[in-house]
Order: sequence, then structure tokens, then C-alpha cells
Amino acid sequence: MNRRFLFVLSSLSFAVLFLFLVALFSGQGKNINGSFGLKLLRLRINQGNHTLLTPHRKLLRTALAEPNRIWGEKCSKADIVINQGPTAPLPSGIPTYTVEILNVCVSGCDISGIHLTCGWFSSARLINPKIFKRLRYNDCLVNDGKPLINGGTLSFQYANTFLYPLSVSRVVCS
Repeated sequence: MNRRFLFVLSSLSFAVLFLFLVALFSGQGKNINGSFGLKLLRLRINQGNHTLLTPHRKLLRTALAEPNRIWGEKCSKADIVINQGPTAPLPSGIPTYTVEILNVCVSGCDISGIHLTCGWFSSARLINPKIFKRLRYNDCLVNDGKPLINGGTLSFQYANTFLYPLSVSRVVCS
């Protein structure tokens, strides 16, 4: 009985993972350079003097920055990576977006006091204010100011007619 339950549970897990991957990689991609205009049929990746064209995919938009460490700095705002991408719309038709905020600090640091530039961020879907809240124009607080552990991820969904560009404005190294 126990083996049968484990087999069914693992089969179900693989099925859910497969459906998630199919949903993630189907559809049209967006231009990775931050253009929020029309969806493109191909994804364009600029690498130096070369431009790579890949098949269309639905990718999370990533805000990447190279860490600029000075000797002795434990962490920087570049250690927080923000990914966001479209998800299924609300029944009313309002588009929704999933946001993932990751602590990728290589020196093993926990990062607190994470503030993002977020414009006049608002959502038709309620977001837990302990996870993400707008304090004022262009200042949103993540995880209620508490540390995001090394390797940790926070995620939430919001609903609005357009995607808000989010980027890290300041952090506190713990």
C-alpha cells in the first residue's frame, strides 16, 4: 500500500512538473532587452558583437547586473535577481504576472531591507504585504524588510494591464 502511494505521488509530481514546463516554454517570447511592446516571434540575445536568434519561448524577464565588489564587501544589490513573466489572466481578462525575487549571493550572505524601484505599482489581485508592498512612489519593500536567506526565493503574482519594470534600489547585507 505504501509503495503504491509513493508511486502515485511521484507520478503525479512528474506530471505536474511536465505540465508546468510545457506551459512555461510554449507561446511567444519577449525581447530580452526590456522592450514591453508587442510580443516577438523570436528572442534576440545580444552578446558583444553577435546576435543570437532563438525559437519563440515564453521567458521570465530578468534584470541582470554584474556585481561590482570592492574588497571586503559582503554583498551588493546585484546579488538580488528579479524575474517576472506573464501568467494566465484573471477571469475578468486582466493580465497577471508572476514575480520571483532570488538571493544569489555567492559569499553565503542573507540580505535584508530589499527595496525595489517600482513606479506607481498596483495590482487588481491582493498581494500579501509581508511579501511585497509599495511604500511610496518608486519604493517597494520586499519580505517586510526581513532577511532573504542565501539561495532563498520569494514569489508573488500581480494583476495589471501592463508589466511593471522592477529593479533593486538598495539592500542591507546581513
